[in-house]
Amino acid sequence: MDETEFWEIIDSTREAAGGDPEEHADLLVDRLTQLDPDSVADFARHFETRFNRAYRWDVWAAADIMLGGASDDAFDFFRCWLIGRGRHVFEGALHDPDELTALVPDFNAETDGDAEDLGYAADEAYERLTGIQLPDLGLPDSPPEPDGPFVDFENAETVAERFPKLWQRFG
Repeated sequence: MDETEFWEIIDSTREAAGGDPEEHADLLVDRLTQLDPDSVADFARHFETRFNRAYRWDVWAAADIMLGGASDDAFDFFRCWLIGRGRHVFEGALHDPDELTALVPDFNAETDGDAEDLGYAADEAYERLTGIQLPDLGLPDSPPEPDGPFVDFENAETVAERFPKLWQRFG
């Protein structure tokens, strides 16, 4: 599976789910079970690679602002949600997290930003297909700390200066 196919699967299942993260995860599992186990493992590698790419202080700060606070778990679920929004939103957020105001203009902290189940979709599909757990993907371990310069979420002045658009809308 190449990157384009990965994003096509993400996009088609999100659109079919009407943007609902839980329904998106269910449809994603259903779609992945139509593939062979090796393709599901490839999908999982693509997902995990992007999940780790988004493990950055600036993306965590954006999640913290948008959600009104983001614990470790909330940030994990936010990264799953970010991937689930598709390539354009994901890459745009990594390019400049402050642009999430334009990339997801309809963001609602009550219903968006949490797509935990998307992170388990490939695992579930693989297990349904094979009866066993998804094997090790052969990827490097997640970094111990987020990438990039540290962002002190407790310092409102610094956060507002670094993320003016997000701060104006959500801060």
